[in-house]
Amino acid sequence: MQTGAITGYIDVAQVALYTFWLLFAGLIFYLRTEDKREGYPLVTDRTGHMVQGFPPVPAPKTFLLASGAMVQAPRQGGVEPTFDAVPAAGFPGAPLQPMGNPMLSGTGPAASALRADVPDLMYASSEHRVVPLRVAADHGVDGESPNPIGQEVIGADGAVGGIVSDLWIDRAETAIRYVEVTLAAGASILLPMPLANVDTTGRVFVKSVMASQFLDAPTLAHPDQVTLREEDRIQAYFASGHLFAVPSRMEPML
Repeated sequence: MQTGAITGYIDVAQVALYTFWLLFAGLIFYLRTEDKREGYPLVTDRTGHMVQGFPPVPAPKTFLLASGAMVQAPRQGGVEPTFDAVPAAGFPGAPLQPMGNPMLSGTGPAASALRADVPDLMYASSEHRVVPLRVAADHGVDGESPNPIGQEVIGADGAVGGIVSDLWIDRAETAIRYVEVTLAAGASILLPMPLANVDTTGRVFVKSVMASQFLDAPTLAHPDQVTLREEDRIQAYFASGHLFAVPSRMEPML
């Protein structure tokens, strides 16, 4: 027999190759199982039928978070997403047609994740990561930059939606995350900074929504803190305005 041969038909190279194939197939199976810890099983339009596919959803695993809390994935029970929409047709899998205010429908660009209803925390401390300047007194707006606090917030229709009362910063990244807008009725809402355009005078312009639509924006349960779930809903509301704010935006381009 030649060098490396185990028998007349099997050698070390063959064993190494077949072992590699088996290990690689096992790795694919493991990774495909692990990526089903979120979002599965899928709910279909067929009553009582859940889609898992192959491989099936894995057994729950407990994860220890930096905050000391523990979560299980896949989640056992939990809050189910809600949306205000109906199928556009009678066949299974038909697209959903938003009802009422589409920016609050929870569908399409207005959909949001159901992250934990707790504030995001700094990694090295228990301090809240996203807070207003009135809480993070050691931060402020650079004196050479336009300061929007006290300035008007103008919607896509050119009307005034409210007045900037504060800015919310991300302590971890030292960046402005939200503009706090006080409405004429007295309530305050958060406007995502990436959707705001601040001019040289400090005035804030928003292209995604009309001034009147600030009234329906999600509000906070606590005036000085924002939770992960609230952040997702706020961002979904204002971002979805690029499609849902006026009916003409939902029409075909051609």
